[in-house]
Amino acid sequence: MRNPTSSWRALILCAALLAAAFAPPALAGTHCETQTVPAEKVAAAAATALRVAQALDQADAPAALVARVGTDLSAQGLVYSHVGFAVRDHANGRWTVVHLLNECGSDRSRLYAQGLVNFFSDDLVNQDARIVWLQPAQAQRLAARMQALPQRALHQPHYSLIARPGSKEYQNSTAWVLEMLAASADEGAGIGDRRAAYRRAQADGFKPDRIHVPYTKRVLGGLFAANVAFTDHPVATRLSGDYPVVTVRSIFDYLQRCGYIREQREWRGGRLMAEPGPA
Repeated sequence: MRNPTSSWRALILCAALLAAAFAPPALAGTHCETQTVPAEKVAAAAATALRVAQALDQADAPAALVARVGTDLSAQGLVYSHVGFAVRDHANGRWTVVHLLNECGSDRSRLYAQGLVNFFSDDLVNQDARIVWLQPAQAQRLAARMQALPQRALHQPHYSLIARPGSKEYQNSTAWVLEMLAASADEGAGIGDRRAAYRRAQADGFKPDRIHVPYTKRVLGGLFAANVAFTDHPVATRLSGDYPVVTVRSIFDYLQRCGYIREQREWRGGRLMAEPGPA
């Protein structure tokens, strides 16, 4: 019987070589300028993908959350900028990350299903990564929901980077993840509505982070883009500049408080941490 770890190593090495050979553009969530991905970045992404794939195989769960550092949010006290669902035996591959991304800096988004190498190749700040495994019953429900997409996708394609939590008109990547988690929290809950999912998260005690964008900077600094909708928030929020936003940290805090986490594993600078640090 073939060693699954050796199989993964071979597959990911092939993926890295193909990615380097064809120099793919880094497009998702950007303004879609064509950029050649340097070979060393592809190699780093492949190394991260291999570490994550091995950990996912060892844990033997049908789905887990995987976070990456795509944007430097240290000024806001945050580490991880993006998170998706790693799904086992997806139609697209053994471990496929299902996640929501903004399309080319526009006001639209769509759901993507990517291999781990592609997930960690998207022009990231670094290759830090965290896996969060859910309790078995919820992981099973979540995996079933991912496999059934686009049914009950809870997807609002009208995108805003700072979408107000619970907004009916806008959604961002982290809000989608939170809503899918809340919808899968209970057996037979049958949540098929975004606002109902967010109310469930609130009832569990979910609290969004607050991102400060000064009003003067917003008005005078030209912080206007198709993928940012300040009008999604009430006037008082816009004047104060403190915007409630669903972040990776707030999602992980929510899961921890509710007892939904079975296990976590994190790598910083390619090194496995004894225990996860701040998110």
